[in-house]
Amino acid sequence: MNFNRFEHINISCKDIETSKKFYQRLFPDWYVRAEGIYEGRRWMHFGNEQFYIALNNEPGEQRVHKAYENIGINHVGFVIKDGDAMQELLDKEGIEYYAMNAPETKHRIYVNDPDGNEIELVEYQLEYALR
Repeated sequence: MNFNRFEHINISCKDIETSKKFYQRLFPDWYVRAEGIYEGRRWMHFGNEQFYIALNNEPGEQRVHKAYENIGINHVGFVIKDGDAMQELLDKEGIEYYAMNAPETKHRIYVNDPDGNEIELVEYQLEYALR
């Protein structure tokens, strides 16, 4: 077995600062791990010691993928500790979301980042073995 852990996801965004602020609101303990300029475009690794989102500033580009309608990533899931606290935070911050139920989860909360990428925030039931 050669897999160690999932490290990052790479996302292009229209405005890197807007995206950073959005993810900072969801995950207040995240920080800029690294940043720079590559071929004239700004990039940033934003996350914690386990995981990060690689943000690439692409202000002139348009979104072409429609989640659940064509080939591509539909959403990215993050395991959270407290779904009630997350919903309170989302309400306080004015971030729109919707929730779904599943037998293994206590909370499944979905939000869209500023570029329309869907994020799932999931809190598993304590008895769920794979949490």
